[in-house]
Amino acid sequence: MTAPHIFDRALALKPSGIRAGHSTGMTSADYWNMIGPFGGTTAAVVLQSVLQHPDLLGTPIALTVNYAAAIEAGAFDVQATAVRTNRSTQHWTVEITQAGAGGAPHVTTTATVVTAARRETWGANDLPMPTVPAPAAVKRISIGPTGVAWTNQYEMRPISGKIPATWDGGGDHSESLIWLRDADPRPLDFTSLASLSDMFYPRVWLRRARHVPAGTVSITTYFHVGPAELAAVGTGYLLGRAVGQQFHNGFFDQAAQLWSEAGLLLATSNQIVYFKE
Repeated sequence: MTAPHIFDRALALKPSGIRAGHSTGMTSADYWNMIGPFGGTTAAVVLQSVLQHPDLLGTPIALTVNYAAAIEAGAFDVQATAVRTNRSTQHWTVEITQAGAGGAPHVTTTATVVTAARRETWGANDLPMPTVPAPAAVKRISIGPTGVAWTNQYEMRPISGKIPATWDGGGDHSESLIWLRDADPRPLDFTSLASLSDMFYPRVWLRRARHVPAGTVSITTYFHVGPAELAAVGTGYLLGRAVGQQFHNGFFDQAAQLWSEAGLLLATSNQIVYFKE
């Protein structure tokens, strides 16, 4: 029997039986960030709680995750609730909580998910994939800084907009292009696509060329494909593009897109990020 992929182990949720949609999980040291789990993994856990719910309708089209507090290492609880089900769409709320020092639970993450039963219609893509070198022609970067384990779980081949080599305040743009995939190949699905949508370092670092403290407050990801299109991607690379839009009084937003190697737009996201001067 094949062992579960490291990402699937990080997303493992066990129904508690306390109430419908309630489950428990454990943080993964393999996807640890500076002071808590990698935000993409947290988003994937949120989505997983909905995808494994017995009342699920359709497939994900939108996911919003609000990071209220860092999740501490250890156990956590997830509550996924279907608040409205229509003929073709379903609306969910999700909360992640942890027991505090006194035993009382506190909320670390709030989220909403929208799923839908898609039907075949006319379609078009007004955001074509940029023309870039093939993944094999782009050098893979080494592992990330000490204590940031999650970067080791992804293969990254940056084309442009790398993290500045010197923090000299001389940045003049905020756009990055990069090929991405799991370091240990894993077929793409909605949870991994949600995680990959949060792969991009804070745009303020590139725009300012200053390594200021920064962290995502809220991210929304839109899914533009279904299971068949994800299956066609398999373990292939995704091309990611990220760019900042407005930097103002301690917060900025950055937009991102993910395409398959074949040029299919898979997901788009936008997040609001805190930064400190």
